[in-house]
Amino acid sequence: MLFSVLLVLGICLVPAHSKQKGEYLGSPFLQDCFEEAKKIVDDAYKYSREESLRRVRREVVTPRDTLRLLKQPRGDTRNAVRSADYMQQTLRLLRERVHHVHHVHKRSLNATDLLTESDLQKLSEITGCAARIRPPLCNITQNINRFRTITSVCNNLNNPRLGASNTPFVRWLPAEYEDGISIPKGWSNESINNFLLPLVRQVSNNILPTTDAAVVNDREFTHMVTLFGQWNDHDLTFTPFSPSIRSFSNGLNCDESCERTEPCIPIPIPPGDPRIPPGPENCIPAFRSAPVCGTGFSAYNFGGEPNKREQINALTAFLDLSQVYGSEDKLALYLRDPNSNLGLLRVNTEFRDNRRELLPFHPLQVKMCKTRERITNDTNAKEVPCFIAGDSRVDENIALTSIHTLFMREHNRLARALKRINPQWDSETLYQEARKIMGAYTQVFVLRDYLPHIVGDEAMRRQLGRYPGYNPNVDPSISNVFATAAYRFAHLAIQPVLSRLDTNFRENRQFPSVPLFKAFFTPWRIIFEGGIDPLLRGLINRPAKLNTQDHMMVEALRDRLFQFVMELALDLGSLNMQRGRDHGLPGYNAYRRLCGLSQPRNQAELARVLNNANLARRLLQLYGTPDNIDVWMGGVAEPFVRGGRVGPLFSCLIANQFQKIRQGDRLWWENPGTFTRRQRAALSCASLSRIICDNTGITAVPSDPFSVLSNRNRLVRCSSIRSVNLLAWRERPCGDAGDANCVEGDESQTMESDPQDSEEPLDNEVMDSFLDPLENEGLPDNEELLDNEVHPDNEVHLENEELLDNEVHLENEELLDNEVLPNNEELPNKEVLLDNKVPQGPLV
Repeated sequence: MLFSVLLVLGICLVPAHSKQKGEYLGSPFLQDCFEEAKKIVDDAYKYSREESLRRVRREVVTPRDTLRLLKQPRGDTRNAVRSADYMQQTLRLLRERVHHVHHVHKRSLNATDLLTESDLQKLSEITGCAARIRPPLCNITQNINRFRTITSVCNNLNNPRLGASNTPFVRWLPAEYEDGISIPKGWSNESINNFLLPLVRQVSNNILPTTDAAVVNDREFTHMVTLFGQWNDHDLTFTPFSPSIRSFSNGLNCDESCERTEPCIPIPIPPGDPRIPPGPENCIPAFRSAPVCGTGFSAYNFGGEPNKREQINALTAFLDLSQVYGSEDKLALYLRDPNSNLGLLRVNTEFRDNRRELLPFHPLQVKMCKTRERITNDTNAKEVPCFIAGDSRVDENIALTSIHTLFMREHNRLARALKRINPQWDSETLYQEARKIMGAYTQVFVLRDYLPHIVGDEAMRRQLGRYPGYNPNVDPSISNVFATAAYRFAHLAIQPVLSRLDTNFRENRQFPSVPLFKAFFTPWRIIFEGGIDPLLRGLINRPAKLNTQDHMMVEALRDRLFQFVMELALDLGSLNMQRGRDHGLPGYNAYRRLCGLSQPRNQAELARVLNNANLARRLLQLYGTPDNIDVWMGGVAEPFVRGGRVGPLFSCLIANQFQKIRQGDRLWWENPGTFTRRQRAALSCASLSRIICDNTGITAVPSDPFSVLSNRNRLVRCSSIRSVNLLAWRERPCGDAGDANCVEGDESQTMESDPQDSEEPLDNEVMDSFLDPLENEGLPDNEELLDNEVHPDNEVHLENEELLDNEVHLENEELLDNEVLPNNEELPNKEVLLDNKVPQGPLV
């Protein structure tokens, strides 16, 4: 049996059955180990932060720097990760000291025999792990039945942390690690099922490549399907890396070494690689996802044997638009306009997009988006900071940024409209009600409009038909396999070019389409190159890339990810598979068994499953057995289900996840009590096309922006797209006949006043704690960091508030009322959603 923390502590502290009073070495020994571990972790964090700042200042940020900074934990997530690192390193030191001093042999002991209760509690408290499992107090949370908390704690009143941010991903199958606890498969080159796992870069080279010229266009779905999928994923999953770029055990810099040492998990280069020469000093640097307190060897702290290492989800599990509003209270507060009494979100104070709002600039991440000069070779080019939104990946590509901008504008449009309908509402109520409506929008769009195109008709009927009601026994938490494999299917549907179209939906001559690898972290393109309208026209009018078994991943993602000039770029396919191994995901057949699908045992059976003998042969040349195929690789290799864009395995996993999200959400839009019947009927009229019409200069849209134009999906004028009847949110005194949306007395004023009405905007010290991915460890003066790049009086167009207000048309109440049917509580024109079947498969 492998050494465990319990064994080491047992050797050091003497088993309970033989110890005498006063013989414990626990408290002082643990304290010494913790103090050293804390110094190791803090020093590694500080070194990593200072090194990253040096690179940013020198403008030598590499693709791996970009990815690492993108995946840095922030705010409370950083606190959770730091606690886990303190715990892990304390236990490592305990093991090493006992092995070195006592030269003892392996034996098995129970954790409760090794430490006193006070020792266990002390270690939990001093590392901060105890705080991670302490239940929140839902009975003191205001309006818990009316509005979501930002973190989604208390959505489930019986188990308040279910689905909340900064909680572990759940497992639908037990994790599989090389040592049974934490070490990724393939770490030590040991055989698995009698075969060595192939290098992930070798799999990527042999199976995934396609040239831009060989890309096949999707004849049914637009590029909006792809980008909306990424947008939706950023509402549900974010797996942070460790903040350290330096090994905790030996101090090696993960960027400069190919040694496998926590938290480094480098991707080796196979022989014959087309881009990178192989060798012990050549690899693609990568970092392990941060562990969760109480998992792996630290599980003893929670009263049990060592269990599997788990990873943290920094976001909420619900469809609540956390990518707009944030998943932590401090960030959510910062994203609100501190000078508004209308419940608005903060907007850019320097630039506008044809007089429409843009996202605010990030106050600290300035130079990470200084890519203009490097891409254009224009030494006089004006650089701008990154944008900031509820999710840190907002600047990842400009198409994604345009969707972020669109939904920010829609929140502000709703808040202004609600103020005109309910002038008695204060800023807090306006913000919360607009946010609540926005959350319902995304639930409607995802379930009614998006998922049928992905998982297909059969999965929709079986698992996502008629709403069955809220079930507090359903765990909505995001599963590890969904976040790490299944919902990464759309990486193979990304076009190598982001189209920008003019008002006639033709190629924009002034600002032509952009190669994808030149669209990463380029907010300046939106500011100086035509805004978001050309990008949105491209998304709704140009096809997605079709994932075919011969042409899977475009060069921009496989060989040029985050490449700004000539630095070593990343490989998204390799990263996906390496991440699956890091997370201990079982292989392809294990998940097919979970879904009730056949499990191919040889090449002939795999060929039948894939409907492709050549692909089956090439996969088994690499993996040896179907059991060993990385689940992401196996899933994206399957032919599509009918009507969908994933195969049977991912259709099952994705549909199951959304079934749990919907049924486990107490505040789901269809759950009685969340909205009135009239409001639900109004919300069923919501559409992405209407949001585009209301918040851009685009005047004609497809009725279904996810489907390519056809005789059944023509461009239509915005005036013919139905609007949500916001009059359903008008509050009247109780007793008005026929009004289901009445309030008792002054209930609308029971919310606390907008805290920003009476407080100054957050100062830099507070902002450091949740905005800066490098945290407040030797932060330079703000003048140095911001580099004087903000010019308050430059290109501001704020004077015409009427333009923004006039985007809402509420004067024709009869027209709006006639657009909804009072008794229609089902989603319109989607019969597939009305099926009342309950899935009977093994995942239910």
